[in-house]
Amino acid sequence: MLRPPSRQGEPERWAGPRAPSRPGGHACACPPGWGGARRPEVKGPGGSGALRLCRLVSPHGEQSLPWGFPSPPLPLTPSRRLAMSSVTGTVTIHQPLNYRAGARVQPADGGQAEDVYEPATGRVITKLLSSGEKEVDLAVQSAKAAFKIWSQMSGMERSRVLLEAARIIREQREEIATLETINNGKSIFEARVDIDISWQCLEYYAGLAGSLAGEHIQLPGGSFGYTRREPLGVCAGIGAWNYPFQVACWKAAPALACGNAMVFKPSPFTPLTVVRLAEIFTEAGVPKGLFNVVQGGAATGQFLCHHPDVAKISFTGSVPTGIKIMGMAAKGIKPVTLELGGKSPLIIFSDCALENAVNGALMANFLTQGEVCCNGTRVFVERKILDVFTKEVVKRTQKIKIGDPLLEDTRMGALINRPHLDRVQGFIKQAKEQGAEVLCGGDLYVPDDPKLKNGYYMQPCVLGNCTDDMTCVKEEIFGPVMSILPFDTEEEVVERANNTKFGLAGGVFTRDIQKAHRVVAALKAGMCFINNYNISPVELPFGGYKASGFGRENGRAAMEYYSQLKTVCVEMGDVESVF
Repeated sequence: MLRPPSRQGEPERWAGPRAPSRPGGHACACPPGWGGARRPEVKGPGGSGALRLCRLVSPHGEQSLPWGFPSPPLPLTPSRRLAMSSVTGTVTIHQPLNYRAGARVQPADGGQAEDVYEPATGRVITKLLSSGEKEVDLAVQSAKAAFKIWSQMSGMERSRVLLEAARIIREQREEIATLETINNGKSIFEARVDIDISWQCLEYYAGLAGSLAGEHIQLPGGSFGYTRREPLGVCAGIGAWNYPFQVACWKAAPALACGNAMVFKPSPFTPLTVVRLAEIFTEAGVPKGLFNVVQGGAATGQFLCHHPDVAKISFTGSVPTGIKIMGMAAKGIKPVTLELGGKSPLIIFSDCALENAVNGALMANFLTQGEVCCNGTRVFVERKILDVFTKEVVKRTQKIKIGDPLLEDTRMGALINRPHLDRVQGFIKQAKEQGAEVLCGGDLYVPDDPKLKNGYYMQPCVLGNCTDDMTCVKEEIFGPVMSILPFDTEEEVVERANNTKFGLAGGVFTRDIQKAHRVVAALKAGMCFINNYNISPVELPFGGYKASGFGRENGRAAMEYYSQLKTVCVEMGDVESVF
């Protein structure tokens, strides 16, 4: 999901020293190129009240800063820790992909090694060692120990660490985006936006970390009650392959802001960038073990969900897997956040701004090669403008630049893997058999560059002559396939839009603001857009209705799903007993 990078290009700013990693201990997050920190105690006025200083030794001279004060007026030198090649087909990863207790590790047990591919070339870039039950337990126990430290820190202390993590991500934006593109196949243009959304998410929840609060309730006789919002403990995060780094940040940021620890399992198709996120958290100053990564497929996920010390599960993925996770969580009475699939409607009324509507339809269908859960793939167009809208959409779709995802002008890269590409092709074939017309695209695409000949490319597809009973209209394809359907009345299109088991998103394009609000109020979907589509500001809650899941990510609402409420009743008088 894309958000206009409104804060992209802001001047770099230092988030301040890291919060203490443990009670009584101190750590310093020095900008790259600065020397180690020395913290002398300086007496305040009158010789009392020690003020703790962080002395930063810089190439530009020495400067002392009070703990937590704003950034120094000295330039930040970008870090080059990843040294990532920006040429497709040249990267191979040899480091361990599990992360536990502050370091990359090989799993203590597990299954056979599995290949991890570069979608752009079809080349194997690393081997994935799945985590067995022992490795999952070690990761959970490590997180449990770190939780005892982290949960006792104040919200402001946690905030400083999250801000430092956001700063590091901003600093290493290009390297992380490049690695994401290599492992996922999306264009580098989109990957950069994903990384921007990620650090914005951490900054947002850093701002909320100190806001966790309860309420005071006055009771008769001077007695009173109050509530405390407390962390849950060790949370399990299970991510998807379409937005590996961003989804991990969406789950980790509110979880850590609330004082929790997390063990994260990425998709086995895209295991690379989440490990870098774990390193960044450690570098920023979280207690070692607070954010651990276990790699693997379904078996690893089962070990994680069944673990007795996991207090909550947050999952992004398919409906069938979500159902299984609900069953596993039920056995342990664990809360679950599920962000599942969608077959969302995008409604184009005849009074829309046509160019905006066309732009919205392209955004709703072709970001990340169409591999987006909230895509508006059922495009309902009022019959009065069906021909002109369809003509413009087809013309624009045919101009989409497909190819090497690391090239700056590429706007559509490769699908995640060969089986998924074949699945999407199967949906298009079935659509034609059921009477749909391919208006453009739908074929496999072979780039001119010979190193890309084994990549997983296809032309974005627009289907016309579609009806509501076709498989391409009812089922989530998760590829670059748009279905256009005509409608005549508002009442009709609302009923048809809601005729689905899913309820993740929906969109409306119209100049009539009353109609816009009326229609989105009637849509049975958790995330609705008016005159735009597929933007995802971290300030707004995101989640679905019906089979698309429950719980929310992003926004203040997510804090409620990573915390629990304790009620305390205080008696100020004598106890009156009935015995």
